[in-house]
Amino acid sequence: MSLPPTTTGLVLEYDSGILPPPYSHVFRLALDWSTGVLTTQLDLHYTDREELTEQEIFDEGFSLEDDYRYQGNVPSVWIGPVKQLLQASRWTKKGIDEGGITLTPLEGSKSEGLKIPSNQEDWQMMAQDLIQAIYELEKKEAPLTIQYRKVEREVILDLSLTIHFSNREAVLLRSDVSKKISWEGAIDLMKFVFLPDYRYEQAKETPGTKRGAYIECGDGFWHELGKGVVNSHASVDAVGKIKAGFDRLLEAN
Repeated sequence: MSLPPTTTGLVLEYDSGILPPPYSHVFRLALDWSTGVLTTQLDLHYTDREELTEQEIFDEGFSLEDDYRYQGNVPSVWIGPVKQLLQASRWTKKGIDEGGITLTPLEGSKSEGLKIPSNQEDWQMMAQDLIQAIYELEKKEAPLTIQYRKVEREVILDLSLTIHFSNREAVLLRSDVSKKISWEGAIDLMKFVFLPDYRYEQAKETPGTKRGAYIECGDGFWHELGKGVVNSHASVDAVGKIKAGFDRLLEAN
């Protein structure tokens, strides 16, 4: 059963469940679009870290100040996608004992009751995208930029793709010419970019010049697809999807 179009806000609450520290966390993300502006409040807290030493937390790439709070506006370009996902969602009576997200839709100040969406992955991704938008707006993190190089017959083709979560824009840059591309297409490609295994022992700080395809995911290290980047699941050819996706961008630009 879908929700009425008069819904004017939403509270998302997430618990990572069985995920161990320092990764385990909870967050509450409150959204209000009743005035046409997306008013947002985020409370994010990492849990059970008292079980770890400071060094163990640092070794996993975290800090002692990872909890985060935000209250302000997010560009209204996000309102439509949130409402569309809300209308498309269906609810389940299954619990989320092992982790998951719950929703409390609002009509004005009136709660429409806590609901558990059956499309958990879609909502978790939406929440993470909104949190990333907040991080960009607050300059906590920069937009994500992926660089790609294809070397074929001594011809080198380079491009970069920057994902701006703050305003849902994907910008392609090649030969000093930039253009916006489909947000949905760019995000679908990003899903594959972070799916395979990256072998950092084979990574280099400069892109390759020999025949092949190379990728740099924003951390300064270049990886060769198929050698330094390998599929982690036999059922999904993520490496092939990455190559095909970026090659299409090279051809279209």
